[in-house]
Amino acid sequence: MSSGADQKHLPPRPVLYVRAFLFWIGFAISTMVIASTAFLLLPFSFRVRFAWISQWTHFNLWWLGLTCGLRYRVEGQENLPDRAAVVMAKHQSTWETVALQRFLPPQVWVLKRELLRIPFFGWGLSIVKMIAIDRSAGRGAVEQLVTQGKDRLSQGLWIVIFPEGTRVPPGKRKRYKMGGAVLAVESGAPVVPIAHNAGDFWPKGQFIKKPGTVTVRIGPAIESRDKTPEQLLREVEDWIESQMPQISLTPYADKRKSDADEQAA
Repeated sequence: MSSGADQKHLPPRPVLYVRAFLFWIGFAISTMVIASTAFLLLPFSFRVRFAWISQWTHFNLWWLGLTCGLRYRVEGQENLPDRAAVVMAKHQSTWETVALQRFLPPQVWVLKRELLRIPFFGWGLSIVKMIAIDRSAGRGAVEQLVTQGKDRLSQGLWIVIFPEGTRVPPGKRKRYKMGGAVLAVESGAPVVPIAHNAGDFWPKGQFIKKPGTVTVRIGPAIESRDKTPEQLLREVEDWIESQMPQISLTPYADKRKSDADEQAA
């Protein structure tokens, strides 16, 4: 298991609420400031715009550590290839949507088109070539992903995808979606799998952020050539899910039982 915070010796809940409140104040202010000034950079290159938007990430990770005592460590950065790749990451929390910009090369994200309509937050996303997908389009959504994804990869930009499609609580599993694997096979790009335990500290739908250290584990790049999307996705899922019991503070159920529960659902 991860050596994160001793969950039995957390500060009193009123203290945790105050810390979280201070964090969210800084988060909101920084979002408004960065996003409202981002449009001034439209005449500049993507790299300049991305560097400015990334200041939001730098500030909020620092502020999160200062207010809530939540920090992180990254293992396996030597596994990052020297060419643009598709990143498939575990999705448990809001934390990873902030933090991945901090230790990966310049990147774009695959996200729901509706997110671009969120005031300030969506405005900032709209200037950095995010791949906004209409999920109601069915098979067309995968085609959108492949078309836009190949374009971004050709520009040397990395692509971040959460194959589970939604945040999954620690200790649980959800079927991985095929889109990222299809993109990797169609483009020939390698896949970088990432496991982490952010959900142990910043749980979905909870105001409080627990102090401790998020463990991020970057796996060896998985080549997509000469593989079907199904084969590639299975390799990615097997690697990520094999890491989760090692780094999580939350026990994971037996894989066979989890798969049976998933099929029953």
